[in-house]
Amino acid sequence: MVWNLYGGGVDGVSEERLHTQAKIIAGLEPDVLALPECTWWDEDEERRLLYMAHKLDLMPVGMVRSHIGDGRNHTTLLIRPSKLRLLGRRTLGEGVFHHALIRARLRPVAAGDDGSHDFLAFGTHFSWADGDSRLREARWLTDYGGEFPGVPPRAMLLGDLNIPDREPESWSLIPKNLHSRYRLVLGTGEFGGVDQRALQVLIKSGWVDPQTLTGQKRAATVGYFYDNERVPWCLDYGLVSGLKVTSYHTHDTPQARNASDHLPAVLDVEVGPST
Repeated sequence: MVWNLYGGGVDGVSEERLHTQAKIIAGLEPDVLALPECTWWDEDEERRLLYMAHKLDLMPVGMVRSHIGDGRNHTTLLIRPSKLRLLGRRTLGEGVFHHALIRARLRPVAAGDDGSHDFLAFGTHFSWADGDSRLREARWLTDYGGEFPGVPPRAMLLGDLNIPDREPESWSLIPKNLHSRYRLVLGTGEFGGVDQRALQVLIKSGWVDPQTLTGQKRAATVGYFYDNERVPWCLDYGLVSGLKVTSYHTHDTPQARNASDHLPAVLDVEVGPST
């Protein structure tokens, strides 16, 4: 599951949204959880991170500060230790990603010493600023779209990729000052269509959008929160490489809409022996 928490679920001194987010996530019971925009979670000796981990019975793999910005934004990856064993962890692309890319090597607990069920899980948050930055960030993940020496041949990528999944009905629905975030910028300085180059690079390298496997298009993850951006887009993704997908959907409820400006994307896959 991936869910951009919008300011870490914190509004000034209020943590009401954070507590609501914890309840929603607990109800969905993710075993691998990527949380972009964990803003202010480093405060008070990472109290909010530890609160979320405790409420969900999850273990933090890592919480990484955004490379660009005011230093308050973080990306977090957590796993369920009762089901998954953490074999290794790394932060990739340090100093390159606007936000972060966290990699975990995981094995189902029920697999014991059998390494044939190992897989990689990535938690990430691509740049919001422009398609060129996202394209550079995507290239850090292309190696894992197929077999690559020294790593398991299976992987999942969970992240707010900030890549629109479709053309809008009309670009007039989006303020002109935001077009450069989402559109191709031509050599003349004019705008082209929606910039999906980063997503296409991932797909062409072997990563799979589970919608093509399930045959079901999921609901948008944004477009309901801001009055000036009423465009239903999926900006949050769960991509797979070598994993069997059983379902893939957007968790869209009134409670989730009130808790963040993004909705959770939930991916179910088979990874091996279960307890």
